[in-house]
Amino acid sequence: MPFRDRTHAGQELALRLVEWAGSGELPSVLVLALPRGGVPVAAEVARALHAPMDVLVAGEISTPIRPETPIGAVVADDPPLYERQSLAMMHLSEDRLGDVVVRERNELHRLEYLFRGRRPPPSVDGRTVVLVDDGLATGLTAVAALRFLRRHGPARLVLAVPVGSPRTVASVRAECDDLVCLEQPPGFHVTGEWYEDFAPVSDLAVTRTLHGFHATA
Repeated sequence: MPFRDRTHAGQELALRLVEWAGSGELPSVLVLALPRGGVPVAAEVARALHAPMDVLVAGEISTPIRPETPIGAVVADDPPLYERQSLAMMHLSEDRLGDVVVRERNELHRLEYLFRGRRPPPSVDGRTVVLVDDGLATGLTAVAALRFLRRHGPARLVLAVPVGSPRTVASVRAECDDLVCLEQPPGFHVTGEWYEDFAPVSDLAVTRTLHGFHATA
């Protein structure tokens, strides 16, 4: 397995980005993590780049029939992004998922308040935004997040992950200006297979990590 845990993955990812930043190609960097799993990875990247860090809360949409299989993603109050092939296979329509989307959006708002309180989200306008997660499987959440960020005017939009599906990496690349993925194993199925320790990241761990950055900002 290439990574011991998310901290190790973040350190390896940071090495690649620090080398890139040293060339002057990453000015005015803002690191954004997709919680929860992306937070410990992004923290190492932000520390290495001496950059501010925050979270962009996004949620997966699934169904009670197959809760382990995401069929969509949602960010803030943006319209949901769906995987059309999955909808067709399950004989579902967007209208039938309205209640699911409402519940997921309410959960996003709860997490945003938990992680950020009354502090406003950071402005991405004119900045180099590095969006970080712990892996790229279906890519639905990453695409929804990237499209949300693009509409807010970053100068450069970078997606950085330690590991990802080669097929997903290829399809997501068009959504950002640059994509950094350290490992693209041909046998990729789920992100957790590529970590020795892939324990869940708690809400408390997320808030403590963010507090550490904001306390020194």
